[in-house]
Parts: sequence; structure tokens; C-alpha cells
Amino acid sequence: MLIGLTYDLRSEYLAAGFDEYETAEFDREDTVDALENSLRALGHQTERIGNIRQLIGHLASSSFRGNRWDLVFNIAEGLYGIGREAQVPAILDAYKIPYTFSDPLVMSLTLHKGMTKRVIRDAGVPTSDFIVVEKPEDAEKVHFAPPFFIKPVAEGTGKGVTPDSIIRERERLFQACKAMIFAYRQPVIVEEYLPGREFTVGILGTGSDAKILGTVEVILLDGAEKEVYSYVNKEHCEELVEYRLVKSEAVPEVREAEEISLAAWRILGCRDAGRVDIRCDKAGRPCFMEVNPLAG
Repeated sequence: MLIGLTYDLRSEYLAAGFDEYETAEFDREDTVDALENSLRALGHQTERIGNIRQLIGHLASSSFRGNRWDLVFNIAEGLYGIGREAQVPAILDAYKIPYTFSDPLVMSLTLHKGMTKRVIRDAGVPTSDFIVVEKPEDAEKVHFAPPFFIKPVAEGTGKGVTPDSIIRERERLFQACKAMIFAYRQPVIVEEYLPGREFTVGILGTGSDAKILGTVEVILLDGAEKEVYSYVNKEHCEELVEYRLVKSEAVPEVREAEEISLAAWRILGCRDAGRVDIRCDKAGRPCFMEVNPLAG
């Protein structure tokens, strides 16, 4: 089987003038090397395609018709817009080329944390109270009590998440939302702050065939930014974070977290493999936070 690889290589964007923060979600060379080596070890041929512009160039080339990929292994994050993770899958759909991981609908929906939580909440899956703040004045509509937790509505890799994301006084919420809307040029999601344990649940499969791969607890070490799994903590996870494998048989919260994650995965229509993030409230009850259908 000839398998093409689509990805956003961080070094290419850095060379083009983008900074470390802008490229935080993109892949390093060793990630692409590992994927390619694994696929070849399974007996497949591979072709490195690259990002969306490079994909379009391949599709437009005269040689493409005679060298069509049987499958595309897609980990491209995209750069611009709420549909950026959906762009490569949408193009591949247009050419009827099979690809790994979720489709354009799921990719667009799950990038918007507010829309995702609305679907999850309406389906009866536990998630914290929230409101999407489109403009600073919307902060006055927050109906639940502090402390609040704020972050951009459509970023990944902890972008916008710092210890200041925890807002303990309602009087600070307006200004905090105003500053974040200005900085990220997008709405802000305001959530009830969840102070409990945090888990990330790996899932493999689609629909009724989906199953739990494993669950790790995110534990912040000495020196880490406290109380939040922030951008800094993620970027320097080797020194600041412990990822501890936990078993559902031994810990009731883990069992419930896995049940919530699997339900959310199926409700949202996620495909193949990914990750669901869970955090517990002050009573220790697990709540859905978000899903990553392109989990790193």
C-alpha cells in the first residue's frame, strides 16, 4: 500500500518567519520520521506530502494521476481559521482519497470548545458550566459562581492557558475576557473552574468498535505553573509534568472518566484514534473538558 503523510513541519514554518508560539501545535522531524519508519516496518511504501499547500501542489501535478495514494496518514493541524484542522480531510474527500482520523465535520466541531461542550451537554454527558464570550460585555451574562476558568475558544497545546486563566473574582472577568479576545482575535470560553484531578484518555476505533487504549493522570511537578495544565507546562513537560498510567479497576474516578470519554467520542463521531481530556470538580466527579481528534 502506498501511504502519503500530511503534516505541518514546525521547522518549515519557523524558517518562513513564524515564531515558536505560533507553531506550537506543529510536528518536529523526529515525529514524521517515526511515523514513516513504523509504516515501512509494516510493509508499506510511503510518500511525504507535507502541509496543505504541498498537498495541493501534489494533487495539481501531472504525475499525480499515475501515483495516487491508497491512503493518507493525516496529522496536519492547519494554520488559519476555525476549520483549519478540517482543511486537509476536506480536500482528500473531494478527491475520494481515504485518510486516517476524523472527517471535516468532526475536526471543525471539536476545535470550537464551546460548540463541542454544547453537543456534549445536550447529550447528557457531564461537563462543567460554561458560556462563550464573543465580546467583553458578554461576560456579564455568566450565570454561575466563581472561580472561573478562561481560554481561547479554538486553540490547542495550552495556548492562552496560564495561572491567570483562573479568575477568582467576578469583577476581574470583564477585563480578562477583553484582553484575551484582543490577544487571540477569537471568542473566549468561560468555564466553571475544576480544581480536581486531570486525566487524558486515549481511544482507538470508531463508533461501537471504539475502545479505551489507556488513561494517564496529569500531575504537575515542583516548578510547574500551578493548578493549570498550561502552555508552559506542556512545552516543558519533560521537566514539569508527570504522566502516570492509572487503572480503572483500582480507581473509581478513572472508571467514570473512561466511561465519559468513550460516550463523548461516540457522540461527537470521532474516528480511528484520539484523546479525551477529563478533569474532576471539587466533589471529585469527572467532567468532560475537550476532545483531540488529532492527538499528539
